[in-house]
Amino acid sequence: MNSIAIILLAAGEGRRFRAAGGGDKLLASFQGQPMVAHVARTAIASGLPVHVVTGHAEAAMREALHGLPLHFVHNPAFASGMASSLKAGIAALDKDASAAIIMLGDMPEVGAGVLAELAREFAAHPAAMAIVPMFQGRHGNPVLLAARAFADVMALHGDQGARRLLAGREDVIALAINDAAILKDIDEPSRLPG
Repeated sequence: MNSIAIILLAAGEGRRFRAAGGGDKLLASFQGQPMVAHVARTAIASGLPVHVVTGHAEAAMREALHGLPLHFVHNPAFASGMASSLKAGIAALDKDASAAIIMLGDMPEVGAGVLAELAREFAAHPAAMAIVPMFQGRHGNPVLLAARAFADVMALHGDQGARRLLAGREDVIALAINDAAILKDIDEPSRLPG
């Protein structure tokens, strides 16, 4: 059986959100709980192990997630960009992990069904390097990365995500998802539901 884990990226500073007067983005209220807690509960509902990468406001992040069955990984280099958080998450996985689903802490509308679809697609195509969800022709998140992509991820720097690694590859599967939530991140307070 494929051993898939979830890496929840929750280390960033959310500068645009903060600049717009929203405070700490991932701690902002979404449906009555901190945004990051909402995303974490969705991840937990998948039944897969969840690794949360913290960085900025680590103590507040841990408090917001207190009591949830999560594995915490601190990224002291969080200010250098997303690549360092991806690498911290990958490094924390069990050696037998066959893949990781990379969730973003600012996408609280993504449901557990999307995670299940990614896992099912990977089970059907275990030779894939990655499974990328798509809605109406646009790439979204979360993305599933197979273990054979991990070494390439560990070579990323700065604010690079995995998208650059996946471009133009024949072993990357585009999975049609009928859910616009895979395109919706919350970068500004105005995007929070009223």
